[in-house]
Amino acid sequence: MSRSRPRRKKTSGASARQRPARRARPTWTIPFLAVLVVGLLGSGAWWIYRVTADAVVIPEFSARAKAGARLFAANCSVCHGGDATGTDQGPPLLHKVYEPGHHPDALFQRAVKQGVLSHHWPFGNMPPVPGLTKKDVAKIIAFVRELQRANAIY
Repeated sequence: MSRSRPRRKKTSGASARQRPARRARPTWTIPFLAVLVVGLLGSGAWWIYRVTADAVVIPEFSARAKAGARLFAANCSVCHGGDATGTDQGPPLLHKVYEPGHHPDALFQRAVKQGVLSHHWPFGNMPPVPGLTKKDVAKIIAFVRELQRANAIY
């Protein structure tokens, strides 16, 4: 004796294939989360992402990174902090968002040359940094990358 499935009655039209009802999403969740994020960032709470300077691991830098550290101190630290931990004027470069997979070295080169429109942080736009050559910026990048590696950013 063979087992057979009962045959479904064939019908036509949209009513034949009705989808199961979805559970309604609370209407307050998305607006609430948006207000929370905007409120935190708008109130200067970017510090949640900031690495404290006392927690930074300083590696034994290569000669190129040491030269980059001097250039960084003279040109970048006012906004990005002495150990790239950020200030009230600029974001921390010791942050996952600046890892090479998200911000490759070419973007750092372009940022120094052309400036950057604000897109990750509430600090405003970054102006171009005059007086730095591509080789200077490459040394600064070596400093930042070695610092990032030592602090498990990537």
